Amino acid sequence: MYIVSKDTTEQQKELSIGIREYTGENSLPFISDPDFTLIDTMGMKDQDSAARGYGLLDTNGNVVFQTQNDHWGEEIEKTAAEIKKEYNKLTD
Repeated sequence: MYIVSKDTTEQQKELSIGIREYTGENSLPFISDPDFTLIDTMGMKDQDSAARGYGLLDTNGNVVFQTQNDHWGEEIEKTAAEIKKEYNKLTD
């Protein structure tokens, strides 16, 4: 699992440090995508920024599914269940 954003690696480092200082835990690894290459492939580009949400790629880099949802973290049980369901489709 990764967090993908258009932020630079320097901005992501600052955010990661802030998350660790606030929560006492490390964040998921970040991927910097300033040109929206992966973000656009995932169908998650929202004008000049990345939409909030989550998705899944298969081992060939094909998009299995994606969901735009600003509240995925607040709905983490629903989010995890959807990801698990989609992942299980790949492994069945």
